[in-house]
Amino acid sequence: MRIVFAIVLSTMASVTGLAQTRYFTKSGRITFYSRSPLENIEAVNNKVVSIWDVNSGQIEFSVLMKGFEFEKALMQEHFNENYVESDKYPKAIFKGIIESSNLLGLAVDRSAAVKVNGNLTMHGVTRPVTATAVITVKNKLITAAASFSIVLADYKISIPSLVADKVNKKITINVNIPDYQLVVKK
Repeated sequence: MRIVFAIVLSTMASVTGLAQTRYFTKSGRITFYSRSPLENIEAVNNKVVSIWDVNSGQIEFSVLMKGFEFEKALMQEHFNENYVESDKYPKAIFKGIIESSNLLGLAVDRSAAVKVNGNLTMHGVTRPVTATAVITVKNKLITAAASFSIVLADYKISIPSLVADKVNKKITINVNIPDYQLVVKK
């Protein structure tokens, strides 16, 4: 009888552990890159916040636009003042779903490619985005990475006519989450 009771308790403990399905990070990294004849444009933001509910597949990212750092200060100033208007539109937010998120099996070391569908809101415009992400579990550490491209005009980001023919109108965005942490309910 004691053995059965111990088995039931251990099963309940493991189910309780599985019920905690929300992961969080505030050390995500988003980079964007655009190759152009005039000058390549590249920036990085290392203060990306993300929360992911494994059971529902819901995932959200939030990034402050002024957090993007450029190699050249003038480029950063133009980005914030003229292109994304950071004072008026301070954040970019992605809300979506990771398909089959609940089937990933996060207790086992592995990598899996998953499809992510959602909406990216930036510069006051919300547009659908689809990407393939790779989620990796290694030594109980969960990482994620994805890459996708957007067209600036889709988000009403204007390029001044003086440089319009020399700047790429499409940018590649890379998302890297080095350490999702389990959200512990208290």
